[in-house]
Amino acid sequence: MDGRKETMKVKALAKVNLGLDVLRRREDGYHEIRMIMQTIHLYDLLQITKTREQGITIETNLDFLPVNENNLVYKAAKLMQDFYELDGGVHVVLNKHIPVAAGLAGGSTDAAAVMYGMNELFHIRAKRQKLMELGVKIGADVPYCLMRGTALAEGIGEKLKSLPPVPKCPVLIAKPGISVSTKFVYENLKLDEHTIHPNIDAQLRAIHGKNLHALAKHMGNLLETVTIREYPVIQEIKEHMKEHGAINAMMSGSGPTVFGLFEKEETAEKAYEAMQASGLAKQVYLTSIYNNRKS
Repeated sequence: MDGRKETMKVKALAKVNLGLDVLRRREDGYHEIRMIMQTIHLYDLLQITKTREQGITIETNLDFLPVNENNLVYKAAKLMQDFYELDGGVHVVLNKHIPVAAGLAGGSTDAAAVMYGMNELFHIRAKRQKLMELGVKIGADVPYCLMRGTALAEGIGEKLKSLPPVPKCPVLIAKPGISVSTKFVYENLKLDEHTIHPNIDAQLRAIHGKNLHALAKHMGNLLETVTIREYPVIQEIKEHMKEHGAINAMMSGSGPTVFGLFEKEETAEKAYEAMQASGLAKQVYLTSIYNNRKS
């Protein structure tokens, strides 16, 4: 034995969008966006083990999740194996807590966790920036999930700029029992001269000034114009959170998950209990802003 690790556990943290603006639809069909990403303390737990066999095997606590090449965990492991020509394979046990297809980057953060874990286990010693460049091959959110913290994302989401940490505060997460297609949301998004865009610049000023209330005041997600029209329960959840003390509440990504920012833990705990009792959401979590910085 050389004392090297053969297995490790990695936390895959979820994200919310504190602001999400869509600037235009590009000729290639992608949308130019400008958004503020924020990691939260809601996470999946992955146990990654090196195996002598070359293959990739996955087991998970949710029976409806694919355990083959249709899972981003598999795609991330395969990418690392192929790019770095690794000897041996991996077995991944995925304990999923982040709601699936919810606008919280659950699949992307699992992929990022696998890349990080394999980098350690196989002693690849790739810098985080290199892993981020590789990660974009799997999905636009993967580089951010490797980076974590608070960031401004531009382009199609691949241009990332690290921002000062947001003041730590309680975050209430509520996902109604519906699924939303990101493709449907973007295809039905109307952009014209009457579009009211979120004020991302005001949010950036608030972040630099460490002003949580100003940040919350300017929260906005242009995709709500499509998703709330289709699923009014999202608006109901937002109103419910605000009625129970949230500084502000908003849909994350293309939805349907709603998050609320709170000033006090006690208020957030009461809002969590009220949300569970309301029946509006199928999954409810009380977590917090994650703002640790690791290179």
